[in-house]
Amino acid sequence: MIDEQIPAALAGERLDRIVALITGSSRSDAAALIVAGGASVDDHLQLSGKVRLTEGQRLVVDLALMPTVPAPAAEPSVQFDVVYSDDQVIVVDKPAGLVVHPGAGNPNGTLVNGLLARFPDIADVGQDGRPGIVHRLDIGTSGLLVVARTAVAYDMLVGALSARDVGRTYQALVWGYPANSSGVIDAPIGRDHRDPMRMAVVVDGKPARTHYRVVHTFRDVAAVAELECRLETGRTHQIRVHLAAVGHPVVGDGTYGGGRPAVATPRPVLHAAALSFAHPTTGETMSFTSPLPPDLVAVLASLGEPSDIH
Repeated sequence: MIDEQIPAALAGERLDRIVALITGSSRSDAAALIVAGGASVDDHLQLSGKVRLTEGQRLVVDLALMPTVPAPAAEPSVQFDVVYSDDQVIVVDKPAGLVVHPGAGNPNGTLVNGLLARFPDIADVGQDGRPGIVHRLDIGTSGLLVVARTAVAYDMLVGALSARDVGRTYQALVWGYPANSSGVIDAPIGRDHRDPMRMAVVVDGKPARTHYRVVHTFRDVAAVAELECRLETGRTHQIRVHLAAVGHPVVGDGTYGGGRPAVATPRPVLHAAALSFAHPTTGETMSFTSPLPPDLVAVLASLGEPSDIH
């Protein structure tokens, strides 16, 4: 069940589009859910997806009435590295360009399809259509994520994420030089009021905190800085949105203002470099690191020697 107040970003949008956005489903599946009686607005059942909603209205969506999600197929051809696995968890080093789970526009060829080929026992773990997945990385972001192999592990890891007990550290290259060598960006994130397909820092968003530390600065090719970022929360596009909001978008991130020609890069320079969590059954602290992949190593090498600006 999803219970949300309509933010300013979605005011005036059709109900079927809003349901599709907040559930991550296709427009057709959202429309089918509405017709089946799965959406109410201000406690009134709505059977038409054409009605337009206003800011502040309460939308309740019954996910049990969402059309059945076809079970993802196992695809041995999907390439990714397994860093660690046991009978409870799998730690994956995801390459850039790989979508984590099937969704609108990406019905197959995802990490989940590849995982099912190697670990078929995850098929019934977690949510339909995204078995084993407890957190995600954007398609353009490489690096570490943990996958649950059992229902017990899934519940424990989801709880640990909610309690902010999972350590996630990223390497990023940003435009400009942060005013302070380290700090915390504490700003709520939600749908962009001007473009609901993007996220932004908005007053009606969900709490979000990102810690950062400047590692190196460069000036030979462009004024850019290498950062280490640590997530305290895990909102959609959090690091990308937060860094853009303080005037230092991720290099190569065209969505949030980082796509500039001065530095050639095949993708956003963002990599999930370290991951730590308590093992779901033993309680042992599990820690993993992932080196910067070759495509991003090449980007950093193209910048020349680090400067002493910071």
